[in-house]
Amino acid sequence: MQKTVLDRVERLADDVVSLVLRGDEGPLAPWEPGAHIDLELPNWLTRQYSLCGDPGDLSSYRIAVRHDPLSRGGSEYVHLFLRPGRTLSVSLPRNHFPLRAAPEYLFLAGGIGITPIVPMLRAAVASGAAATLVYAGRSRPFAAELVAAYGERVRLGRPDLAALATEFPAAEVYCCGPEPMLAAAEAVFPRVHTERFQPTRRVFGPDTPFEVVSARTGETIPVPADESLLDALDHAGRPVPSGCREGVCGSCEVRVLAGEPEHRDDIGAPAGRMYACVSRALTPRLVLDL
Repeated sequence: MQKTVLDRVERLADDVVSLVLRGDEGPLAPWEPGAHIDLELPNWLTRQYSLCGDPGDLSSYRIAVRHDPLSRGGSEYVHLFLRPGRTLSVSLPRNHFPLRAAPEYLFLAGGIGITPIVPMLRAAVASGAAATLVYAGRSRPFAAELVAAYGERVRLGRPDLAALATEFPAAEVYCCGPEPMLAAAEAVFPRVHTERFQPTRRVFGPDTPFEVVSARTGETIPVPADESLLDALDHAGRPVPSGCREGVCGSCEVRVLAGEPEHRDDIGAPAGRMYACVSRALTPRLVLDL
């Protein structure tokens, strides 16, 4: 974890604030567009936020937080109680939504889904690539600063995806926003990269029990049908860091040495890895690097 101090809070919209977290012990860890961090809040909650500042400035991180009316305590705490000067711990950046080199980009964002797109658009323009942003939503934080910085590259309003697919047939498409927007983009564009803040609704087979073996200690840990691997490890005294517990943040990644995991995440676990919060096993036993 890295120690930061909340340097300033800026209201970007009625329901969105921007937080600038200054490094408390020197430069912060480097990151690339698309990365996010875990933020440990003083009310003992940990939440994930996309970095939306400048990767070239490691003196601070910038994030944005929307006040969710159905908040489980994270966004509500940020909006109502968090004030400048507070020391906060953040994780090293993780990136499951990297920007790939391309000659042309089309960025689609809805509401708070703009956060990972902000540094992507900056990097794309700096690279000399053709880049267009279409930004929708009832609340559009960052809209004013993006229009001021990039002018006609930024279009505000509800996108006509079919028309955009015709207009930008060769573009790499990056999309972040509400699930209907993501699903529609995936159905229209042949080359689309998406990031989800909530898990997709998919149907898997029934949960069945399995065992995991700690490769470092030889301990065997049962995982009942009604318990996640993450919880089973925690109850066995082998806790794994976690954040969203929904398979979208990647903080609970574990290395699989033997056996076949059943991946149920939304970000695509790398080969030989799995996310303990949602994924299970297709074999009776998994050997983990724990």
